[in-house]
Amino acid sequence: MRRIELVAAAGAVAIGLGSAAPVWAQSFDVPPGPLGDVAGRIGAQSGTTVTVPDPELAKRRSPGVRGRLGLREALRRALAGTGAEARFFDGRTVRIVRRTVTVPKAPKPSRPKPAVRPVAPPPAAEAPEEIIVTGSKAQTSLDSYPGTANIIDIAGSWSTRNGTDGTAAITRLLPSLSTTNLGRGREKIFIRGVADSSFNGPTQSATGQYLGDVRLTFNAPDPSLNLYDMRRVEVLVGPQAPLYGAGSLGGIIRFVPNTPDLHRLSGSASALTEYTKGGGLGGEVNAMLNIPISDGRWAARMTASIGERAGYIDAPAQGAKNINPTQSYGYRIALRGEDVGGWTLDLGHVRQHIETASGQYVLHGPGEPTIAQPFRSDYRLAYLRAEKQLGDAALVSTTAVVRHDLESEFDASPLFEITSRFGEASKIFILSHETRVSGGGRRTPWVIGASAIYSRSLVSQFLDLADFPRIAVEVVDRNLDTALYGRVTRSLSPSLSVTVGGRLTYARTESYIRDPKPPNTAESFRDGARFSRTVALDWQPGGLFSAFVRHDQGFRAGGLTAYPTALGLVAQPFRPDTLDMYELGVRLGRSDRDELSLRAAFFLNKWHNMQADLIDVTGFPYTANVGNGRIVGLDAELRWRPDHELLLTASAFVNDSRLTPSEAVGPAGKGQPLPNVAGVGGRLAADWRRELSADRTLTARAAVRYVGKSRLGVGSVLDIPQGGYAVIDMGVGIDVGRIALSLNLDNVADARGNTFAFGNPFSVVRRDQVTPLRPRSLRLGIDFAF
Repeated sequence: MRRIELVAAAGAVAIGLGSAAPVWAQSFDVPPGPLGDVAGRIGAQSGTTVTVPDPELAKRRSPGVRGRLGLREALRRALAGTGAEARFFDGRTVRIVRRTVTVPKAPKPSRPKPAVRPVAPPPAAEAPEEIIVTGSKAQTSLDSYPGTANIIDIAGSWSTRNGTDGTAAITRLLPSLSTTNLGRGREKIFIRGVADSSFNGPTQSATGQYLGDVRLTFNAPDPSLNLYDMRRVEVLVGPQAPLYGAGSLGGIIRFVPNTPDLHRLSGSASALTEYTKGGGLGGEVNAMLNIPISDGRWAARMTASIGERAGYIDAPAQGAKNINPTQSYGYRIALRGEDVGGWTLDLGHVRQHIETASGQYVLHGPGEPTIAQPFRSDYRLAYLRAEKQLGDAALVSTTAVVRHDLESEFDASPLFEITSRFGEASKIFILSHETRVSGGGRRTPWVIGASAIYSRSLVSQFLDLADFPRIAVEVVDRNLDTALYGRVTRSLSPSLSVTVGGRLTYARTESYIRDPKPPNTAESFRDGARFSRTVALDWQPGGLFSAFVRHDQGFRAGGLTAYPTALGLVAQPFRPDTLDMYELGVRLGRSDRDELSLRAAFFLNKWHNMQADLIDVTGFPYTANVGNGRIVGLDAELRWRPDHELLLTASAFVNDSRLTPSEAVGPAGKGQPLPNVAGVGGRLAADWRRELSADRTLTARAAVRYVGKSRLGVGSVLDIPQGGYAVIDMGVGIDVGRIALSLNLDNVADARGNTFAFGNPFSVVRRDQVTPLRPRSLRLGIDFAF
């Protein structure tokens, strides 16, 4: 009966609404072993503290656990036959103790009665562990979060297969995520159609990116951190300004790494080799080591990776083949201390270095790049996070420093008809701090906090023309953003709750040309206060169905754009922009518990004074307010688990966007869609898993995703079509004890779609640039853990 109700309700909602938030159940991959080791691995993979204080109990043999499960069910399976039970003290602390057995008192002698076979009561149903949206900055459960959140488990072999692709690997899982395709380390990421432009420039990102509580970027492209040893990714649809401030118009992407395990020495390593059709061999090596420094008090966790992806673009004019290989290396070092004067301390350092030898575009017309167009990104981060329990509340304070250096070069010869080169180098410094207090539990969470962020970027641009002096300019942007914010959820009735919140921000922006100083000293200075609000209702009538409605606001500060041309320097300011979002969502069932689940949302975005990084007819970059935008759409995901071995997923994103252009774009932009976001996208996937024995598991997966047609930019110059292709990926894997093998085939049909109609600003006006899909690629990987 329950199955019939689920199917009927899912069909009704899918027909009536259509848009959902994908949610992935937590995956555990813990081999059999001593109970103490198994408990430590479960804790590391779930982000909880699981202890076995009894040394004798810790030595008992545990069968381990594998599969997508709630924490309680995972512990139940791992404790089978050990004579132990789990005691939960809160959502993040579990203690494993001996199972207590009550010995009944001897009954008084009585007259013998006929023996009766006792009937055992049915086992109590194990309540699945709730999925917590930690990006909400409070203990908000996914099923009561008044908005669209995507929780993606990327633990285990997934990160080995896809970690080298960074954030781009996440965009392949969610149709509501889109990205440019200049190459790793230089992409712009967009969430649910909130896309300002396809080009990198001084504007703040439309999507915020975080590593735990640490902000990764401010006005720079995606740093593309390697995802090896990450635990999960949270995608919160925006705007998220009330909690995260400026630069979160479309939402945020939050990467959650595995934290140091204070109780056991552990490690893992993986190797991946890849062959790309028409390209060559590539590969990557990853390693992780977890070292307890003082048992139960301090531990360190270190992750490192190094790899190369083969190029597949040929340049006959340069006499070269496969000109776009990408090399990368990086590491993450995390140090955790527990009960340090009542505090939990997390210190860390992150480094990610990426180099690409040349661009990954081709020309469908006369002329070819005559010189290499390299790119380099060097990203460094250091942070300190401190947490302290204050009764039922938690105090969290985080401070971080970022240094991000970017260098890129383009062939400017098509513009000047002589060998020429345009280069840009950015040096970005970010200092951020946040202190917050949260509490209220999972049903009525609240959070209040204060934050400050200082960003300084030095952008140097040059133009080299054969036999002419170099033309160069340096532009400095300084941003200071301070804020007070809060959000609270309260029950209006047993089935209805309201969430209200706001953020009061004071922002100061200064932009100027440092060298050479123009005669009129072009400069832009702005400061002022702004209040952003959020209000939402969540309805839980009981049973399988629930719904929410919400309104959120977001904004970005203004600034100054400047660039060199053959005629000299050009400088102009641009104004702040704002976005209002209205959303109605429904939920049916739970993806981690029910056979069938559906999440859907209908949304409307109104974007005012939209900022965009553009290029002019000659190819030089600039930033302007291009007008007002409107986005309306549906976002949906349906998950069906016909049996315990097979999971089928269907997700889709449909949107319609329109621009009312400003004078900077002109009448040619009227009614055009916003750039780089397909009107239609979808994904179908099947994941199969069979346990052959206690330590052997066979897996298989297949997925097809469709990316609809979009436009490169706005205005007559950039109204260039792209997209309209489908890609099939598949793979198999086997786990044998602590070793896992995987074989994956990407782009099975060797599709040749145009992912991005841009590679060089100085010839884009010809409308013949194509960034092809990576050709069919075969990946073979091996993992080992101890």
